[in-house]
Amino acid sequence: MKVLVIGNGAREHAICHKLKQSKSVKEIYCVPGNGGISQAVSCIDIKVDDLDKITEFSVNNKIDLVVIGPELPLVLGLTDMLKEKGIKVFGPDKRGARLEGSKSYSKEFMKKYNIPTAKYEVYASSYDAKENLNRFNVPVVVKADGLAAGKGVLICETIEEAKNAIDDIMTEKKFGEAGNTVVIEEFLDGIESSLLCFADGSSLMPMESAKDYKKASDGDKGLNTGGMGCFSPNPVYTDELKSYIKDNILETTLKGFKNENIDFKGVLFIGLMIKDGKAKVLEYNTRFGDPETEVILPRLKSDLAEIMLKCIDGGLREEDLRWTDEKCVTVVLASGGYPEKYETGKEITGFDRLDEDITVFHGGTKAANGKILTDGGRVLAVTAIDETIEKAREKVYKNIERIEFEGMQYRKDIGRI
Repeated sequence: MKVLVIGNGAREHAICHKLKQSKSVKEIYCVPGNGGISQAVSCIDIKVDDLDKITEFSVNNKIDLVVIGPELPLVLGLTDMLKEKGIKVFGPDKRGARLEGSKSYSKEFMKKYNIPTAKYEVYASSYDAKENLNRFNVPVVVKADGLAAGKGVLICETIEEAKNAIDDIMTEKKFGEAGNTVVIEEFLDGIESSLLCFADGSSLMPMESAKDYKKASDGDKGLNTGGMGCFSPNPVYTDELKSYIKDNILETTLKGFKNENIDFKGVLFIGLMIKDGKAKVLEYNTRFGDPETEVILPRLKSDLAEIMLKCIDGGLREEDLRWTDEKCVTVVLASGGYPEKYETGKEITGFDRLDEDITVFHGGTKAANGKILTDGGRVLAVTAIDETIEKAREKVYKNIERIEFEGMQYRKDIGRI
């Protein structure tokens, strides 16, 4: 097969890395890719939201399978356009992607199908949102309704903070049109867990569990980010919890898909808050998570391309998913100042000094004049696999010391259970 991967982050690098191991894949392209991906596959300079050019490229180059990494092209309807041309696509159509594209829609979906989640209210005006904050205890969660690159969720410790967050989202338009509507939500405490499921239109097959770290600084301090690190598996994910999630979340979600005529094929990411052996849904994402992908795919023993085809054609079975018992840890190296203002174009050195069993998935990088430069907020995901989380963690941090770029920042507590 000729495969086209859409995206330019560490998630897409991990997907390309795993697809290259597939016996059925002959050639891989990536749109637009990054500095690291370009060292492994052919990168094409097309923006992820240029649906017409992506479709034209796919048709002209006789692409057999398109794998969509980021949420934006899914929400815009790239899957629908490609399917009209007879091209197989791993990723839900516009209808299914709305579960991520609109937080208010996804909350209404959860409420309608009795899927456990936090209590919430939706507001289209900042005045109404602020006037009704007294319905919630603090801390309280304020969310921009639309896509905000993982940064549109603000946990507010006081009512005054919440009012400022509403102003930032709705009046100052900090997240653009994503802030036209706001979701106010009760704060849930517990242990956060990420559950990614392969979806074939009639079933949801959980992948191995993972725990990511959203806050910018050690001890879960600072602003929310797209994710500063991750490990797999997540030890809170017991057999009892799996059973609870299957009955109360997976089955009810599938019922909702059927009733709403959502033909969901690809990956459903379910963000969970775990407490007292039960789980509530924080959010749905409709694609591979980042940085979860960087710790889950290295543990996958099955052929990823074959799994993707079974998701598209239907008939995926539990036995199709085989995993290693080894554990995986990834730590994100970010540009100084991320997730707020940061500079790019800094040379990255030290790749030649890394141990052979370390994998570095590139996020915000670009290749220029034989060098790798920073080109985004989350720059690299340094990844290791070993028999224990602690051993994998030690490997990662030992090798991070050999990587350098100006302003480099990272959390020191990833993988501490």
